[in-house]
Amino acid sequence: MPGNLIIVSGPSGAGKSAISAGVLDQLPGMRFSVSYTTRAPRGSEKNGIHYNFVSREEFDGLVRVGDLLEWAEVYGNFYGTSRKLIEEGLAGGEDVLLDVDVQGARTICQKRPGATSVFIMPPSYGVLRERLEQRKLDKAYVIEQRLRVACEEIRQYTDYDYLIINSDLGKAIEELKAIVIGLRCRMKRRAKDAQAIVATFGGVNA
Repeated sequence: MPGNLIIVSGPSGAGKSAISAGVLDQLPGMRFSVSYTTRAPRGSEKNGIHYNFVSREEFDGLVRVGDLLEWAEVYGNFYGTSRKLIEEGLAGGEDVLLDVDVQGARTICQKRPGATSVFIMPPSYGVLRERLEQRKLDKAYVIEQRLRVACEEIRQYTDYDYLIINSDLGKAIEELKAIVIGLRCRMKRRAKDAQAIVATFGGVNA
C-alpha cells in the first residue's frame, strides 16, 4: 500500500525540526520531504539534507512547471514542498514526513485530505520566546515578528488531527513515533497481512 503522509506543523521555534529528526532517526521506513527555499543556509544546515537551497529564479521555475505542492513567502523568503518527492515516497510504501509552517500545512491538507496533521505546541509563550532567543539564528526584530505570527498560529491547533505539547523533547519524539506506528497499524493497512494469516486457519468461512 502507499505510505502515510504525516504533516508536522506549528509556530517557529516550537521544535518541529528536532522532533521530526528524532523520529526519522528511530523509525525505519520513513522519508523526510526536503523543502525548497530561497533563503541562505543557517548554522550547520546542509543543502539537500535540511533544505534544497535555490535561487529565486530557480524557485520561480519550480512554481511555473507545477513541481511544488505548496509554496509561500515567509519572512521575506520563499519556501515550497516538492510534489515529486512526496509522490515517489508514498508510492514506494514509505511514510513521508513533512515539516512545514501552519500556512503550508493548511494548503497540503486541502490538496491531500488523507494526510495526517500533527500540531507542535510550545508549553508557553515565555518558553517559545526563550527558545527563539537561545538559538541565536535571528535578529531581535525577526524574533518579535515570529512571536507575533505565533500568536495567530497557536489558535489554529484545533484544525489538526493530533497535538503534541513540546515541554520535553524526548517525550515529544516518542509521541510522534506513537502516532506514526498507530497509522501503520490501521485495519486497512493490515488487511492483506491479516487475510494471509486467516487463510492459514482455514479462511474466514472455516
